Amino acid sequence: MILTKKEILEEIKLGNLEIKPLNKNQINEVSIDLTLDNEFRIFDKRDLIKLDSDYKKFSKVVKKKELIIQPGDFVLGITKEKIHLPSNIAGLLEGRSRFARLGVLIHVSASIIKPGVNNKQVLEIKNLGNSDILLKAGTRICQLLLMRTESNTSYHGKFKKQDKI
Repeated sequence: MILTKKEILEEIKLGNLEIKPLNKNQINEVSIDLTLDNEFRIFDKRDLIKLDSDYKKFSKVVKKKELIIQPGDFVLGITKEKIHLPSNIAGLLEGRSRFARLGVLIHVSASIIKPGVNNKQVLEIKNLGNSDILLKAGTRICQLLLMRTESNTSYHGKFKKQDKI
């Protein structure tokens, strides 16, 4: 069951769901808009990368209020908001249609937010369009959908408490 604005506000009021910082104007009918922070991870150009490689070894973090991504570019971004989900709520990150229509993917494949996380969300941003795209910190870049699980569970992976890219 996807939570509506009413259930989202109730979970926040009860202290079960935390989103910091949160402007209640970001809460929509069935989602919460999340904003882009000023931290990006830019990848070096390589001929070959093995899938079991540590991505941090061939990329660097930059802090910028604005970043231009060219057609074909891929960068990581991160949300300004830190999300803390209880053990009975999972989330899905979705891009926004206004950006998809420009050819920008906000998350390439890692859209699931598992119950129990307490972190900022890393965004896999890809420019599939034909023009340069200007990314600006503070933009409502994606939306978070929340779903109640049928039983309690908790994520214990290495990204459970990530605050950086």
